[in-house]
Amino acid sequence: MGKIKQWFELPSSRYGWKEIARWLWVALRGNRLQACLNAAIGLVGVGLSLLTVWAMQRAIDTAAGVRPGSIYWAIGVMAAIILAEFAVGISRVWIRNILGVRAQNRMQQQLVARLLKQQWQGREAMHSGDIINRLEGDVRQVVTFLTETLPSVLSTLAMFIGAFVYLLRMDTWLAFITIGILPLFAAVSRIYVAHMRRYSREVRKTDSEIQSLLTEIMQHRMLVKTMQAEEQMLGRLDGKQQTLRQWVRRRTRFSVTSNFFLNSGFSLGYLIAFLWGALRLHAGTLTFGGMTAFLQLVYRIQGPARDITRLAPAFVSVFTAAERLMELDEAPSEEQGQPQLLPAPCGIRFSDVTFSYVDTPGLPPVVSHADYDFRPGTCTAIMGHTGSGKTTLIRLLLALVRPQQGTISIYGGAEIGSAAATAGPAAYSHELSPCHRVNFVYVPQGNTLLSGTLRENLQLARPDATDEQMRQALLLACADFVDELPQGLDTPFSEHGGGLSEGQAQRIAIARALLMPGSIMLLDEATSALDAETERRVLQNILGQTDNGGGGATERRTVIIVTHREAATAYCSQVINIEE
Repeated sequence: MGKIKQWFELPSSRYGWKEIARWLWVALRGNRLQACLNAAIGLVGVGLSLLTVWAMQRAIDTAAGVRPGSIYWAIGVMAAIILAEFAVGISRVWIRNILGVRAQNRMQQQLVARLLKQQWQGREAMHSGDIINRLEGDVRQVVTFLTETLPSVLSTLAMFIGAFVYLLRMDTWLAFITIGILPLFAAVSRIYVAHMRRYSREVRKTDSEIQSLLTEIMQHRMLVKTMQAEEQMLGRLDGKQQTLRQWVRRRTRFSVTSNFFLNSGFSLGYLIAFLWGALRLHAGTLTFGGMTAFLQLVYRIQGPARDITRLAPAFVSVFTAAERLMELDEAPSEEQGQPQLLPAPCGIRFSDVTFSYVDTPGLPPVVSHADYDFRPGTCTAIMGHTGSGKTTLIRLLLALVRPQQGTISIYGGAEIGSAAATAGPAAYSHELSPCHRVNFVYVPQGNTLLSGTLRENLQLARPDATDEQMRQALLLACADFVDELPQGLDTPFSEHGGGLSEGQAQRIAIARALLMPGSIMLLDEATSALDAETERRVLQNILGQTDNGGGGATERRTVIIVTHREAATAYCSQVINIEE
């Protein structure tokens, strides 16, 4: 790897070249059809291009009377080859546009699936705008390299070798003179890559920062408007855009200058070939058709040479893009397996639980030696000041994070250790894992509605829910205002349920949760936007509910309410005060 980095001026990386190459090979597996088709079409195109040189030389010599034959037949052959080249071009465009989009979509889906299965880190290391930038720009760059650039190497080499051999048969000295300039191209390519790597990296970095800022502005545009910070945010955006333009300007200036010198070298080689052919034509040792073939072959040698000089920056770019995508996959995946829906009602028991975030060394644990028992069928209120650890407790309950000490168990049925027979399900107790998350019905704080129709939002909890089940859940959540909406369940909403009040959005979120089959309901300030009377009715409906959305009568839910309101404790059998 050291020699490769030294030659191509690759940036330092936490990954070895073998690891990156292995990742790219795995990414290529799902795109081999497109890569093979592009390689095959490229080789066919090379063959047709060389046939064009042969047909043109034959037609010119036939027209000049140097070669016997029909000029019409020679022109017909040329026309057939040209039509075949048109067909190859159309096929190439079709494969790029259809299969290329499918390949990008597939890689994006795979990366998003892995991101969704990762362990919750507690504090996000990357901005969401940066992640989206990688999922779009870097995925497109990797897919293009694997399905187009890499297969084109085969056709590029084939064109170079084929044109060289053809020219070698016609004139040995001219063939070697033409390729003698390639070492100079390689040296210039090394200098070119060394500078373009830096410019491209800075452009990608700044572009990612701009997308992150745009994401924040759009997500918090109400805050920006109410604080009258439009000019301030636009100034920040303009500053980053100016930085981007500066790097693009530098990259373009260097690219134009480099291309000028490279093209000057190619033009010099072309002029040498033209002079050589003209001298032979003047001496009578070369026909006019041969002269034309000379120039065509020199062009077909120089074309691949140009493409070869572009492979180095493409190589650096795809390694950089692959590294950026590999960074998305650094977090370990959480425990996978079939969801385990346990008999209702379930309880949760904390036994000497201690938890600290790994990125806050030296600070006291967020949760320290906690012993809580949320018994089946009960209602518990969790209260505490901001920063006392309520959010962390929710993440522990949902198995998003795991305690460093102690155990969290999910249990139910007969009392553990009791010899008394019960009519309910047999006793069970399991250490809490992500596979048990299906037993929870979680309503987070804030507006969590997605863009789309009301029906689509409710179906997130239960895709097969009937209209009757949806309306029953809306009734329990005191969201009967839906009946007054112009399109009922099919009423469309914009982002964050645009068009609804915060209280209406919260009630729809509660109705969505009620459609889920879990028997442990976790409400995180889920009624904060409701008035006292509506909150009372919603809590009474939830606590008095005997149907968990599955269609049959069941035991009562176990309800856990994270709240700041003292009034909510009136419905609870126990209150847990978390001290900071």
